[in-house]
Amino acid sequence: MRQILILFTLLLVLCSGRGQTMQSVKIHGEQKVWHKITLLIDGPETAEFAKDNPFLNYRLVVTFSNGNKRYKVPGFYCADGDAAETSAEEGNKWMVRFRPDEVGIWDYSISFRKGKDIAVSSHLHIGKPVGPDGFKGSFVIVDSDKKAPDFRGTGRLEYVGKRYLKFAGRDSFFIKNGADSPENFLAFVDFDQTYRYGTNEMWREGEANPKEECHYYSSHVKDWKKGDPIWKESNGKGIIGVVNYLASKDVNSIYMLLLNVQGDGNDVWPWIDYNERYRFDCSKLDQWEIVFDHMEKQGIMLHLVLQETENECLLDIGQTGVQRKLYYREMVARFAHHLAITWNLGEENGPAHWTPIGQTDQQRKSMAAYLKHINPYSSFIVLHTHWNDSIQDKYLLPLVGFEALDGPSMQIGEVGKIHRRIRHFIQLSSNSEKQWVVNLDELGPAYKGIMPDEFDANHDTVRHYALWGSLMAGAGGAEWYFGYKYPHNDLECEDLRSRDLWWNQTRIATEFFSRYLHFSEMESADEIIDNKEAYCLAKQDEVYVVYLPKGNIPTRIELDSSGKDYSIHWYDPRHGGKLQTGTVSSFRSPGKMNIGFPPIEKEKDWVALVRVKQ
Repeated sequence: MRQILILFTLLLVLCSGRGQTMQSVKIHGEQKVWHKITLLIDGPETAEFAKDNPFLNYRLVVTFSNGNKRYKVPGFYCADGDAAETSAEEGNKWMVRFRPDEVGIWDYSISFRKGKDIAVSSHLHIGKPVGPDGFKGSFVIVDSDKKAPDFRGTGRLEYVGKRYLKFAGRDSFFIKNGADSPENFLAFVDFDQTYRYGTNEMWREGEANPKEECHYYSSHVKDWKKGDPIWKESNGKGIIGVVNYLASKDVNSIYMLLLNVQGDGNDVWPWIDYNERYRFDCSKLDQWEIVFDHMEKQGIMLHLVLQETENECLLDIGQTGVQRKLYYREMVARFAHHLAITWNLGEENGPAHWTPIGQTDQQRKSMAAYLKHINPYSSFIVLHTHWNDSIQDKYLLPLVGFEALDGPSMQIGEVGKIHRRIRHFIQLSSNSEKQWVVNLDELGPAYKGIMPDEFDANHDTVRHYALWGSLMAGAGGAEWYFGYKYPHNDLECEDLRSRDLWWNQTRIATEFFSRYLHFSEMESADEIIDNKEAYCLAKQDEVYVVYLPKGNIPTRIELDSSGKDYSIHWYDPRHGGKLQTGTVSSFRSPGKMNIGFPPIEKEKDWVALVRVKQ
């Protein structure tokens, strides 16, 4: 009945003349909740290189409304509207990408104006109207037909003031299991104008070809499937194959720099030239969008890192001025519609002894505030840290409780400190005005990280201290960095299967949390167990999880509730599978209770699940 009413309403809209009637505005996309709706607009004829900069001196904003819902969505210049295929640099096409979050009629109104630096101006009525300025229209949205893991079936991932991100379209929370390497994921040879900068001007036959230093992902071409996206007839199979492979391992996030000019890779930037700061490469960014769309369908979050420590003062000398505002606006206009995004203000942000010129606390706050301000959707904003405690504290403590920052993106150089440091910042923020989502996004030491399976098939140390250590502290999830001294490292990884056994272990951990726990209601509670090497996560009087690095160490848990009966089961963090029964199957509270031992391989690590009997 609901669908019939919506279709009837649509007929009334079209018959009343409120539907699309101007050839200059065309609507593309499946008109369903959470799906991408694109307005392709005929506007001024111009070019990426035009003297009158189309990115800076034009401002396209479309306001979408449905009842009490209202979104002001920035648009962008897109050359001929098909630049991913044509590599066009000029044309009269402009675009807005929108994600409706309700069924029913959505009205839209176009503001399209021209003026000096108008794109970064907050004044609504300056400049002169151009193109279809003032045009209004409507379209009708129906329910989505997609299912998880496709984010169009779960809704936008949002920060909701808790330790985990939540799906807007369902009553469930998200635990991140991501790939942190290669950080220059987007330095892919099939993207237009992509190469390792530094030798391209001087390259001669017999010298290093900067294209050969890009990613090819050749080993993942076999993971591309018929019907998957490509561009220019055959481009893109390698990087789409990477996405497919990671999705098959239940990896749900990919960390990627959008800008590493003067940084480690020196091979990723959004502009039409390495040295440009005000003009954007329409075809390259549209090709990125093809990959991002596919990631979304596969249930993989975009972790978009806006800069790195070597270039944090590249734009506006670290300030949030015209260059940075324009950069943020373009990235938001093109990509913020995606349903799962981490916006990372910068890798290893802030001065360190090896990068003494860096941003200040006020500059960090200005970046975060501006990014929140221009983003029409619920944006999750984090800041990546340096690896050691003292610098982390120096830069993070002034940000605790700051309204525009949703959490730290933690780099922790010593695996033995991971559990303690994550717990530290969760507790600090919980006592402030804003609870942070704290993620482990890089583990050290830098030369090591997660080693390839051929060097560390069991991954015992990182499974204990990094994987379970972070999750049992209450982390929102983790991403996994590949150390620089090993093959397929953080800059040069071509084959993500180099850590295939590790992805199995991360899936085992996240499956346990998703299948057996209401983890968003639980907190770290190490103090109620007497094994100092173990971790405990608890929802008081209901469920307790104890991770034991060695199952043969006697462990007691202190329960306060009187007269409740508890069951004890064991989970194998190395192989997964069903819950198992150990030497103790149940006990009654209160008091300090011995949880017993796992059924087999007691010298290995195990997870005990203690629950109130129903």
